[in-house]
Amino acid sequence: MSDSFVIKARVWRQDGPQSQGAFEEHEVTCVPEMSFLEMLDVLNERLVSEGKRAIAFEHDCREGICGSCGAMVNGQPHGPADRTTLCQLHMRSFKQGDVLTIEPWRAEAFPVIRDLVVDRSSFDRIIQAGGYISVRTGAAQDANQIPIGKIIADAAFDAATCIGCGACAAACPNASASLFTSAKLFHLNSVPQGEVERGQRTLAMVEQMDAEGFGHCTNHGECEAACPKGITINHIAAMNRDLIRATATGR
Repeated sequence: MSDSFVIKARVWRQDGPQSQGAFEEHEVTCVPEMSFLEMLDVLNERLVSEGKRAIAFEHDCREGICGSCGAMVNGQPHGPADRTTLCQLHMRSFKQGDVLTIEPWRAEAFPVIRDLVVDRSSFDRIIQAGGYISVRTGAAQDANQIPIGKIIADAAFDAATCIGCGACAAACPNASASLFTSAKLFHLNSVPQGEVERGQRTLAMVEQMDAEGFGHCTNHGECEAACPKGITINHIAAMNRDLIRATATGR
């Protein structure tokens, strides 16, 4: 095709969590309409046809809502486009001759499984530590009758859009998971149904975050800049307020 172009992909290859990894370089012919993952698909088809092992990368929905596709592209989580997951990044963001360095999330709490795939089960354990809302709200119809102001409901929904991709921790110089944890806390703590266990939930999830080996937040703001869903660091401030209150009062 006349609008095709060639990029050089420097891809991180690592056989397992205990193996030593290294970059491999490949040239890939692309068209602007390709998504980034389709570019990797094309490269993998060629590698398999040559009898080589395909590059392992994670994906599921390819619609920007599951968060599983994350990787670093030239040092940026999910690549250069603003508020875009890697699967929704298109090759029109690049041009002929560009060199793309593609590597997995770099955080102690995200050990590399293979190539671009990391183990993000630490995020799952943080969520599990928060438990669930056990306040008696009745059946669904009764629960929906609990009045929640629009401003509060919208703010809770905005926090709930976090897809748990890990870009925040990968972008943070401290590998902090504060943005992720605070978003998960805020969307439960800010509504009436979550008020009863607010303090207990905050203490448990922050304790689990620390136990997983994530670093502490020092307000660099890289997490907010890297988040594909636009989660703001205001949620971290809210988490810290709840943590101070819960530590002081036990609730």
